[in-house]
Amino acid sequence: MITRLSTQQTDFQDKLSNLLAWEGVSNADVVQIVDDIIANIKANGDTALVDYSIKFDGVNAANMSDLTIALPALKTAFESLDNKEKTALQIAADRVRFYHEKQHQDTWTYAEDNGTVLGQKITPIERVGLYVPGGKAAYPSSVLMNAIPAKVAGVQDLIMVVPTPNGVTNPLVLAAAYISGVTQVFTVGGAQAIAALAYGTQTIPKVDKIVGPGNIFVATAKRAVFGQVGIDMIAGPSEILIICDGKTDPDWIAMDLFSQAEHDEDAQSILLCPDKDFINKVEKSIEKLLPTMDRKAIIAKALKDRGALIHTKDINEAIAISNQIAPEHLELSVENPKAMLDNIKHAGAIFMGRNTCEALGDYCAGPNHVLPTSGTARFSSPLGVYDFQKKSSLIMVSDQGANTLGEIAATLADGEGLQAHAQSARYRIK
Repeated sequence: MITRLSTQQTDFQDKLSNLLAWEGVSNADVVQIVDDIIANIKANGDTALVDYSIKFDGVNAANMSDLTIALPALKTAFESLDNKEKTALQIAADRVRFYHEKQHQDTWTYAEDNGTVLGQKITPIERVGLYVPGGKAAYPSSVLMNAIPAKVAGVQDLIMVVPTPNGVTNPLVLAAAYISGVTQVFTVGGAQAIAALAYGTQTIPKVDKIVGPGNIFVATAKRAVFGQVGIDMIAGPSEILIICDGKTDPDWIAMDLFSQAEHDEDAQSILLCPDKDFINKVEKSIEKLLPTMDRKAIIAKALKDRGALIHTKDINEAIAISNQIAPEHLELSVENPKAMLDNIKHAGAIFMGRNTCEALGDYCAGPNHVLPTSGTARFSSPLGVYDFQKKSSLIMVSDQGANTLGEIAATLADGEGLQAHAQSARYRIK
């Protein structure tokens, strides 16, 4: 059902590399399909977008008005929720907003003794496109995590696209859009929605940046339009890595592994533990609990193809392997997780302690659940307010500063053989 590995195996590193390998967004056939879709959207705009929605999502649409959700409908969706759902969504939104307000940056300057002023002007991106998945599952949490940081940053126009297979909308997704401050919603998805946001159509406005997760076609399309617009990241399948000392309830660990595996068949769930008997208990918990899961077929395939229970020499070796993997979600299900933090080098989000399951971070803890995958936590960070702000350098040189800096700049420009640069600087020297 799930691969068992030990770091003592002579071919462990080879097996680990094979387990981690992910080339999903490099499929040449997918790239060609996406390129054709983008070209069609650029050439034919709304007409192509409606045609693709009919073809891929099975919607009954004559034109883009049939694929547009008016803002009052978002409020209606929120008000239609039962009190428990409404309260949960509102509290989650408030927590996400409070956390991300801590990340907000303001314009700053400083003055040198000679009167020269330097600094940065912080400006929000004007218009952002938000892609919300709508295939195997609907994700209101994705709306909160992408839209709220954008609004905290000061983004004015937030355009949401969400596929509605067979024309079925999800009230929770629309309600999340309402409380997050989304300004326009279109029920389109796939590579065609990404192309529409990047290049604009007669109905969908061109955006400056696109954020939000999606399937292989969405990820490929985001890569293709990068440069025309900004993007958050190229996301691979969801991942969880758990380091456990063998003292957590094995049912808890099994369910935490399931929590990622149920996303899709390519999701990855890995346990690192120095206690072999505990790993056996987790495996038995997996076998016991899997039949009770609604998405058991998806979980089973993900665990079989990309999951692993790995026996390590000790906790320190588990940490070293975790740093090698650089997981999206890292659970430290141990007695004293704070003591391990200094040695954790790479992880999108770190969940500390036995009570801190990854699911809490997905929905309501506060930090963003849009995280780097496929090892990119080595150089990337979670989505945040900073992803929706631009920085412009501020430089105002005084008369005295021009004398000092002018000579330095001219000397360096001469060394590079750039005469106009040097002369431009020397003109300012009094």
